[in-house]
Amino acid sequence: MQSRSKVWTQPVALFLAVGLSAAGAAASAAISETDPGSEKLEIGDSQPGNYLSALIASADRDTLAAEVYYREALRADPRNPDLLERAFAAALSNGDEPSADALAERLLLRDPSNSLARLSIAVHDIEQGQFAAARAHLASGEAMRARDLTTALLTAWSYAGQSDLRHALDTLDRIRDPSVLAFRDYHAGLIANLLGDSAEAQRRLKSAHDSDKSSLRFADAYARVLDAQGDVAGATKAYQDFSVVIPHHPLIERALADLKANESLQPLVHDAKEGAAEALYGLGSAGSRQGDELPALVYLRLSLYLRPSNDLTAVTLASLFEQLKQGDQVIAAYQMVPASSPLKLGADIQIALELDSMGKSDEATQRLAQIIAARPHDVETLSALAELQRSAKKYVEAAATYDQAIAAVAIPQRENWTLFYFRGICYERSNQWPKAEADFKKALELNPDQPLVLNYLGYSWVDKGLNLEEAFKMLRRAVELQPNDGYIVDSLGWAHFKLGQYQEAAQTLEKAIDLKPADPVLNDHLGDAYWRINRRTEAHFQWNHARDMGPDPEDLPAILKKIESGLPDLTTDTAAPDASAQKEGGG
Repeated sequence: MQSRSKVWTQPVALFLAVGLSAAGAAASAAISETDPGSEKLEIGDSQPGNYLSALIASADRDTLAAEVYYREALRADPRNPDLLERAFAAALSNGDEPSADALAERLLLRDPSNSLARLSIAVHDIEQGQFAAARAHLASGEAMRARDLTTALLTAWSYAGQSDLRHALDTLDRIRDPSVLAFRDYHAGLIANLLGDSAEAQRRLKSAHDSDKSSLRFADAYARVLDAQGDVAGATKAYQDFSVVIPHHPLIERALADLKANESLQPLVHDAKEGAAEALYGLGSAGSRQGDELPALVYLRLSLYLRPSNDLTAVTLASLFEQLKQGDQVIAAYQMVPASSPLKLGADIQIALELDSMGKSDEATQRLAQIIAARPHDVETLSALAELQRSAKKYVEAAATYDQAIAAVAIPQRENWTLFYFRGICYERSNQWPKAEADFKKALELNPDQPLVLNYLGYSWVDKGLNLEEAFKMLRRAVELQPNDGYIVDSLGWAHFKLGQYQEAAQTLEKAIDLKPADPVLNDHLGDAYWRINRRTEAHFQWNHARDMGPDPEDLPAILKKIESGLPDLTTDTAAPDASAQKEGGG
């Protein structure tokens, strides 16, 4: 059976929500080290070289390198307006608010309407408690019109900072865009709660919560205001309703535990500065989900400037850096999560997984081992360690770690299907098929119609000539459930091939390639199918393509042999099983 290692890789569940560039050294031969915050970077004394390095760093979303190189280029040409604006944006994206604020002041002397500079200075004013000054800057930017969401939110919070509830709510109520009304009511409720209008707070937060019960922040804020008014049952129900959508969220579980212990819940924001940070967090989180990476980065950085210890903002920033493939920044962001946060354990696990993805597998394993030593029955950490072992193809070790995780669960629930699925993969890869089969069946018992399990078990049965009729049902069902998954469609096509149904195999495998065009296993399979239907030139093309895409080392010799001499002719032994053999397949 060819490798199915890329069928799926599950990240550890962490309920959340620019590293070094390719520039290398600058063009100049004279090299010097930068400041202590950027020890890995080398800069030159050539302004064009530093500028080129800054452009490449920006393209790579490497905020640290971009800020350093733009700053050096600006030193050599301090009156260059383009460099000034780029250096400012890089500092802001890198979370260097003091430098960004100084550059923003210089930028506004040249371009008084620059809205991003106005935003940066306004946030600095809010941090200093200068709320009127913040409003003045927010109102001055060309792009900061009265109906702009960012302006409205921060303006409202600046009024809240001066205990002016009426102007704060009037400012928010001028927002009429239906797509953000819940977000508007959420902040109106937070402001009303902060300023002592509990009835208005409950009305607004209920409106936000009712409009989107899958929002963590809406549920949390609404439950907290209910608890503050003595409605513990209502608060508990709000959390439980959210848990139906996303079970076992660490923040929700902590809040429910506090309610059960008769401990009062603290409000989400304690002052206007934290409220403004919450607004910026919400904007950054939304931008991150929608793919607006750079604006999201700016918002999240500004939010952390106002509220450095906010755990959700830190993990959202880390998630954004994961999208940007900036491993060092991912780790730095997760390290911002306070030790007291319910998200701290998940953040520590994510750091280990990120280290592994950066090639630092030993360090990653050591980190997880340290967590397990302190929390030997933590299922999430055990699962993460098993995942690292499995990805390193240490299947026997991984299976043993999954054993520990399953033992820690005690009574498996629906959400535990992954433990059996992945342990089954480890058993299958270590040639312990009876154990693997039992685990796949258990995973389906816990989560019937799970397409990944249907795919793996069905594929394995076909590959072994077992339970062929049921296997095909499983594979077709998996394709029905996930018709756009190239790996699952490939499994069905390969099953047709294994049974000698070569035309059907080629047609199905062509669909798989359309869905996942750059995987060596899929291209190798399609090459085999083409060979059997006498499309020999196309078969060689697919095999060559598979060879060039870095197949698993154990698969490469077979691919090279096919490129050299094709597939062997069909014989009695290699022909597809006849109908009677298919019926007799069992196990």
